[in-house]
Amino acid sequence: MNVLDARARFQELREQDGPVDPLELDAVWAVLDTVRPQDILGAWKGGEFRTGHPLEGMLAKAGWYGKTFTSVHDAKPLICRDESGALYSNLELGQGEASLWTVEFRGEATATMVYDGRPVLDHFKQVDGVTLMGIMNAKGVPADGPFYYFFLERAPEAAPAAGEDA
Repeated sequence: MNVLDARARFQELREQDGPVDPLELDAVWAVLDTVRPQDILGAWKGGEFRTGHPLEGMLAKAGWYGKTFTSVHDAKPLICRDESGALYSNLELGQGEASLWTVEFRGEATATMVYDGRPVLDHFKQVDGVTLMGIMNAKGVPADGPFYYFFLERAPEAAPAAGEDA
C-alpha cells in the first residue's frame, strides 16, 4: 500500500458504519508519514474508530471535542463540551494535561502526546494537511495491543486555554 492508498483507506475506515478491524488500521498507520510536535500545534476536533476497544464510546459520554496543542509543553488532551456547549480542558478526566515529544513507536520517531497524570501516550501520524491518525498506548498494554485508534482534524474554532470558556 502506498501513501495515497493509505489515505483513501483511512477515509473509508473512518466512514465505515460498523466495526473496524485494528489490523486494517495498523496497515494504514504503517504507511503514513510521521509528524513533528511543532507541526501539529493548534486546536483539533477528534473522533474514534469503532474497534471494540474498552475505551470506545467513553470519551463521547464525557463530551470530548478534541485536543489542543498550544505549545510542545502545553497540550490539552481532553477538550470537552459542557452542558451549555462551552469548550473546556477536562483536567479531572485527564488527571492534568500533557506535553508533546518525539517518541519512537513501532520503530518510527513521531509526535507523541505524553499525559502528565496518567501513564498514557498518544502517538500521531499525518494523514494529510488537516488530519492526524492517533494510536493511544499505555503502560501495561502489550506490544500488539489492544490499542485505542482515533483521528484528529484541524478545528474550525480555537479551543480555550485551561479554565477558559469558549
